Amino acid sequence: MVFRKLPGVSASGMGLRLSQKFVFLLFLSGLVTLCFGALFFLPDSVRLKRIFLSKTETQPATVGSGSENDATREHLKRPKDQEPPRGMTPAKGETTSTKLKSLSRNPTVSLEATEERLAGGKAQEDFTLPRSKTESKTESKTESASEKAATSSSNRAAMSDTFSYDKFKGCLLKPPLGRDTGRPSDPQTNERREKVKEMMKFSWDNYKRYAWGKNELRPLTKNGHIGNMFGGLRGASIIDSLDTLYIMGLMEEYNDAKEWVQTSLDLNSNGEASLFEVNIRYVGGLLAAYYLTGEEMYKSKVMELGEKLLPAFNTPTGIPRGVINLGSGTSWSWGWASAGSSILAEFGTLHLEFVHLSELSRNPIYTEKVMNIRKLLNKIEKPHGLYPNFLSPVSGNWVQHHVSIGGLGDSFYEYLIKSYLMSDKTDEDAKKMYYGAMEAIEANLVQKSPGGLTYMAEWRGGILDHKMGHLACFSGGMIGIGADDGAPEKRQHFLDLAAEITHTCHESYTRSATKLGPEAFRFDGGGEATATRLSDRYYILRPEVIESYMYMWRLTHDPKYREWGWEAVEALEQHCRVESGFSGIRDVYTMTASHDNMQQSFFLSETLKYLYLLFSDDDLLPLEDWVFNTEAHPLPIIRRGCMQDEATQDKTVSE
Repeated sequence: MVFRKLPGVSASGMGLRLSQKFVFLLFLSGLVTLCFGALFFLPDSVRLKRIFLSKTETQPATVGSGSENDATREHLKRPKDQEPPRGMTPAKGETTSTKLKSLSRNPTVSLEATEERLAGGKAQEDFTLPRSKTESKTESKTESASEKAATSSSNRAAMSDTFSYDKFKGCLLKPPLGRDTGRPSDPQTNERREKVKEMMKFSWDNYKRYAWGKNELRPLTKNGHIGNMFGGLRGASIIDSLDTLYIMGLMEEYNDAKEWVQTSLDLNSNGEASLFEVNIRYVGGLLAAYYLTGEEMYKSKVMELGEKLLPAFNTPTGIPRGVINLGSGTSWSWGWASAGSSILAEFGTLHLEFVHLSELSRNPIYTEKVMNIRKLLNKIEKPHGLYPNFLSPVSGNWVQHHVSIGGLGDSFYEYLIKSYLMSDKTDEDAKKMYYGAMEAIEANLVQKSPGGLTYMAEWRGGILDHKMGHLACFSGGMIGIGADDGAPEKRQHFLDLAAEITHTCHESYTRSATKLGPEAFRFDGGGEATATRLSDRYYILRPEVIESYMYMWRLTHDPKYREWGWEAVEALEQHCRVESGFSGIRDVYTMTASHDNMQQSFFLSETLKYLYLLFSDDDLLPLEDWVFNTEAHPLPIIRRGCMQDEATQDKTVSE
């Protein structure tokens, strides 16, 4: 020992007297206290706390720096009496069912990933609002009585600027359900509309009988399916059906759905969820239900759920990852996504819902998150003006130059034009991005087959793949609703292009034995608008072709679109209707049906809703007041000028 080598120090007891030992230990303990005190109480010690505190005491799954997460939580603080009711905690799901063919990945948090998330917090600080002094005082455990009074006064002032449902209704140009719930005067059209309503009731009754509270119905085996795409959330078919039941006047069924949401929808799940799917189905469905009915319960639920999605944005670029644990906040990319990238159609399909979350909460953080995505996309170079499908949430660069208007890309473009329309045509940035993208799409992807069919090819690094997916058939309707607001001289051109794309998608239906369209169809090898691969021959009750029929009917009133819609109804009835619901089929080119045993929730939300609107008058959910999210949930156009005028008038009256 070193002490034994020092002169004048005996070996016994290391030469220290009792008093010396006491002084030495006192000094040592003071030093330790000073170091750890600084570590735990200095303002920038959050990251160091994570090193020393146990896992249960930290927030390990919240992505980004501690300062950012604290600020985010401050944005989302609200009085306890506004907390929505909580139901029972659901069990973990079983298997995957999704609108996109996606694979799930277990969350593995590596050291590199942790460092990346910490860096992400810094990158996001520019987009986080500073905390007010009042909020900081609220957090302090030693808050004085005067500070509490100031906080209470501040909260009351903030609450006075809440969203007013009555003002919102006053800003609509027409009643949402029309003069007579959209009932057409033509007897044949009304009979067809009633048939669609019967199909909805049949689907719903069987879901309620065999799969109530589960996400989807398995009609052949007569049981429910949970899946793991929704992070443990249940009742996807219920949430997706709320607005469809309501506009169809199926009020007994709607009230059953509403009661389930109020008593049994538990948002305290702890599983991996698709950010995209939860947003379009649950957030979109709850928003639509609130705007149509004014039920505050829906608003409370959707605000609680919206908060749980925010940690997905805590990346170095602010581009959210595709998968999020709704309980812990951990996010990661899909295992199948190239190089850990995020998917264009996923991070690009949040804008409508998140703008409405800010509108209802009066909290700008949701809009800031999606506007940050826009900023990055406008900044980076786009090959030939096109938007590839894969983007790194770490570097902000494209990962592959694969461009598609179908799966992986589709609804990004849809949300550009709909963001412009939903803003009451004030979102000039969305307008510029949409028409710029359309110019690039026409120059690079729009093709004409030898048989005269117009289609959207896919682009792989400059090489065209002459394939069009069923998902891309929404584009007929999208191009149609965007025709009025481009260059005036191109209005008719866009309407013609929309009609040609819709015609091609109809051909993919008529050229099959069942008169239902395949998952993807090609224009090479001698065939046109037909699937050439066995893996592309299935139909899972998808809505995109019928969606374009509905929009083109509203825009042109050409009767062929209603006839095409009725052809689809007859085919669904003949080939997809089974004893206990509707099921997808595995091969549209054979009359011997092989069913997939799945009644998708989007069949209730989209396919049947678009058919019902197709056979209704235009004043049922008029396009002058409503846009539909990519799950067909109607969201109102935001007329801020009107809302502000209403607020000013109310203030004048009260004074």
